Amino acid sequence: MLGLGAFSAHAQPLRHHGPDESPILAAVTIPPGSKLILLSGQVPPPLDPKAPYEAMTFGIDTRVQSIAVFREIESILSASGLGFGNIVKLTVFLAGDPRRGGTMDFEGFSKAYAEFFGTENQPHKVARSVVQVAALAHPEYLVEIEAIAVE
Repeated sequence: MLGLGAFSAHAQPLRHHGPDESPILAAVTIPPGSKLILLSGQVPPPLDPKAPYEAMTFGIDTRVQSIAVFREIESILSASGLGFGNIVKLTVFLAGDPRRGGTMDFEGFSKAYAEFFGTENQPHKVARSVVQVAALAHPEYLVEIEAIAVE
């Protein structure tokens, strides 16, 4: 008799796809016994880490900053032997871009996201929420991303 614990140790998340053209999942079901990895919100690293805090810059736009954040997430996951295929949920906070009249650059974020999810090399999509926030921890931050991964 195969116990549930033995089965769930090898079970993968069930990814509920929406329309084929959707870049995100409709939902994800996490099997019993799975290990959840909750990543704190990640922000882009400063271009010059030695610059004074008030003079720090983090990339020219939301797309560039988002790519930098995804690379930070990749580094954190990699240290645990995981990768983007283990991510099941992203919560994305976008600050209004002054160059866009204070509105978030959803298109810029989406272009960065498409470089890491639903690709030939990494075909998995994730459940995702994207919201515009009044501000992030540094006035130059345009993006912060939280991730949930499953092992």
